[in-house]
Amino acid sequence: MKHPPTNLLPYDGTACLFENLLPAEACAVYERSLLAHIAWRQESIRIFGKEVMQPRLTAWYGDEGKSYRYSGLTMHPLPWNELLLDLKSVAEAVSGTGFNSALLNLYRNGNDSMGWHRDNEPELGPDPVIASLSFGAARTFRFRHYKNKKPVISLLLPPGSLLLMGKGTQQHWQHALPRSAGVQAPRINITFRNISG
Repeated sequence: MKHPPTNLLPYDGTACLFENLLPAEACAVYERSLLAHIAWRQESIRIFGKEVMQPRLTAWYGDEGKSYRYSGLTMHPLPWNELLLDLKSVAEAVSGTGFNSALLNLYRNGNDSMGWHRDNEPELGPDPVIASLSFGAARTFRFRHYKNKKPVISLLLPPGSLLLMGKGTQQHWQHALPRSAGVQAPRINITFRNISG
């Protein structure tokens, strides 16, 4: 990885944003294809003992047998398609890491969101590297330290960008995608991961 962007986190982790990684024309094509050809679902999850519907649509793709469990939900992988394999190769080239699975999120508009969390499930291993590609509407993404809850770091994730969350990030930092009033267009992000075992 040559000349990576500056680390966004002041300590206890690394996170770098590669802006304009994909050209606008390609992003528009990818977005249309993802909206049309991904098996999007709205799943229920368990939070603080209650079953609630996720405020977004999701899909899980990956190598055979690479299931993923979080918040009481078990997702079994759908087989890779050519579109996702193409994007996986982009994420692997930038990160220098091989990935065997991907969680896709579709935020239909600014009312859809993701609360504060860490991607620290056991099957991701003790210190995962996660590469997140964004398409569609630009949305604000936030980090905060898990223990002291500050500083809160906000950044805009434009289409065609890749956010690389490296060593230490999932151990020490939470992240979120808050609601964004006024955003009417959808946003898609693909988080490439490695499921161990």
